[in-house]
Amino acid sequence: MLYRPYISQDFERLYALEELCFEPPFRFSRRMMRRLVSRANAATWMAEEDEQMAGFAIVEWNREPDEMTAYIQTIEVAPERRGCGVGHELLGRIESSARLAGARRIWLHVEVSNAGAIRLYEAHGYRCEDRQENYYPRGRSALIYGKRLEDETVNSS
Repeated sequence: MLYRPYISQDFERLYALEELCFEPPFRFSRRMMRRLVSRANAATWMAEEDEQMAGFAIVEWNREPDEMTAYIQTIEVAPERRGCGVGHELLGRIESSARLAGARRIWLHVEVSNAGAIRLYEAHGYRCEDRQENYYPRGRSALIYGKRLEDETVNSS
């Protein structure tokens, strides 16, 4: 599996995966996705194998009043690649990008019924901090997960 930063030539394949992973009205529009991948305060990581798109992840960061905070816009993995570690690796890559940008905290919204994504985030040390009713279309609720990035320690045993 090859993990690398996004380049503009990736857009059509990236958006094809967005269309595969999310039905309307839950998917990002092309316009919004183009904005997300082109922001200066964001990083997009791609996962591919044998020139096939396996997944991608987008994180952005902003200065809050007291610290830099990162927000995970999306992590998407092709259905046939789920359960193979692609999401774990992409999450690690976007966390590293957020740290390099100076972010001290990272957070996200996840639909309450998305058990696979919730397991992924919890395995990486994210904790549920809140719930937001009617966050997604059709009245679907979101859980808000977050973690402190500076809490990461390297175990040198």
